[in-house]
Amino acid sequence: MVRLSNNLLSRLVLLHLWVVLFCNSGRSVWGLNYTKYRQVGDLRLARIQKHLDNLNKPSVFSIQSPDGDIIDCVHKRKQAALDHPLLKNHKIQRVPPEMPQMRSISKQDEEDGGGKSANISQSEGYIRRGAWQMWHQNGERCPKGTVPVRRSTVYDVLRANSLYDYGKKRRGKVVPLARRVDAPDVVSGNGHEHAIAYTGSSSEIYGAKATINVWEPKIEVINEFSLSQIWVLSGSFDGSDLNSIEAGWQVSPELYGDSRPRLFTYWTSDAYQATGCYNLLCSGFVQTNSRIAIGAAISPLSAFEGSQFDVTIVIWKDPKLGNWWMGFGDNTLVGYWPAELFTHLADKATMVEWGGEVVNSRANGEHTSTEMGSGHFAEDGFGKASYFRNLEIVDTDNSLISARDISTLAENTNCYNIKSSSNNQWGTYFYYGGPGKNPQCQ
Repeated sequence: MVRLSNNLLSRLVLLHLWVVLFCNSGRSVWGLNYTKYRQVGDLRLARIQKHLDNLNKPSVFSIQSPDGDIIDCVHKRKQAALDHPLLKNHKIQRVPPEMPQMRSISKQDEEDGGGKSANISQSEGYIRRGAWQMWHQNGERCPKGTVPVRRSTVYDVLRANSLYDYGKKRRGKVVPLARRVDAPDVVSGNGHEHAIAYTGSSSEIYGAKATINVWEPKIEVINEFSLSQIWVLSGSFDGSDLNSIEAGWQVSPELYGDSRPRLFTYWTSDAYQATGCYNLLCSGFVQTNSRIAIGAAISPLSAFEGSQFDVTIVIWKDPKLGNWWMGFGDNTLVGYWPAELFTHLADKATMVEWGGEVVNSRANGEHTSTEMGSGHFAEDGFGKASYFRNLEIVDTDNSLISARDISTLAENTNCYNIKSSSNNQWGTYFYYGGPGKNPQCQ
């Protein structure tokens, strides 16, 4: 067990930072340099440190993860979430919500869902469930009454464009695509490319669930990312009032300083303009679990033509108190987004999306070679392409129902694509992903 004071570590970081800033050496993963920073003045460093002092709350003790992360065990009532101005009078929900249950399936439903898939019955034995988190490997845990928080550092902030941008998605001009009118406009523009499945926009939805295959896609440049996630949405895609709750896994060298896939969350109530952030990098999300650290690396990972690892994520609205909860793995409650944070989602969701997203910055004037999913196209199938399986939505009765009537979308199928189907074992599922740049994707 490593007992490190936040203030002590911060001072050591600041002392060491001047050496790092003016050296040419740096850590590299997949050929990316994570410590190439511009010159930083005293005033900026002081502003960064003040922000980190507010973000990194005092810990009961800290755990050194094998991947270099420091996980602080923070008292539940001292977590940064409660600093949000809308949560000043918020009391942490003590009574666990009722988790949505699978509605019983009739014989007709089984017949309707009995489509064929790419060798799923034979491949099921190669799935190794229980992908967990790397910081658990030393056998250390945060005690009851605390929550694990990945500590943010000066280095993390310096990789972002600015202190304001740290922990936020970059929102650019939305570029409409030629597709069905009810397709989600939120996915277009700003150099982002997707391969997603989505529900109709007129539904009343109270949550979503899926089991997501976990891989380690390669990233071409540091400010690009590759993620696989669930979006729970409400509001307009062409205005400034879009509400979104998101969770999944992502590889983001800029955000985390490495190329490991990590469990992440995101939320916004104003179309990614000023509200919300990744993980716990701003106030808002209330963590309740002492075993799951949001932003921590997932381990083990899937291997090409080898064992496959996946994680199950569910997001749903507590029918009694209205908070949006997140579950991970086998019904483990992670925490919740309080209803006070939202406008449209304070009532219900109107659309769900599942799938992959990458940033294509065209750094060299060509399409990025950043991979989505496993880096293989959907048609390669099990053990080669990444998948989402057992896509479900939560209805008005807090019941899970299979997401039958879904549409799919990929902006550039020569770079990344998606193919959906259904069967009895995997319900509604899809394979998705791709390598990015290739002879047909320039």
